[in-house]
Amino acid sequence: QMQLVESGGGLVQAGGSLRLSCAPSGRTFSRYAVGWFRQAPGKEREFVAAIVWNSGNTYYADSVKGRFTISRNNAKNTVYLQMNSLKAEDTAVYYCAAGASPGWSTSSDWYDYWGQGTQVTVAS
Repeated sequence: QMQLVESGGGLVQAGGSLRLSCAPSGRTFSRYAVGWFRQAPGKEREFVAAIVWNSGNTYYADSVKGRFTISRNNAKNTVYLQMNSLKAEDTAVYYCAAGASPGWSTSSDWYDYWGQGTQVTVAS
């Protein structure tokens, strides 16, 4: 089993920045793809970004491309989501997820493990 622990959420003004962190307990991210998803009130969970740990390849939803950056720190076994130029519509609970199958996916069903979520609120 893998438990994922997210941190870094909070309240920020529109145009500001936040950095989310995701770290696993009990395992390393090696051979996993790690994704960030978000869910706003009354809306479905949506894909934000993903990184394939071993290759470092990254993928983004169109809505965040150019504003968000997903990255990894091998030594700390941690994945980050740097969020810049935040907008009110970025307000949501953000979830970290890890999948062990080859490749990666924008579908939440593909991922095997999920964190508890961290709230991001962008005030306009």
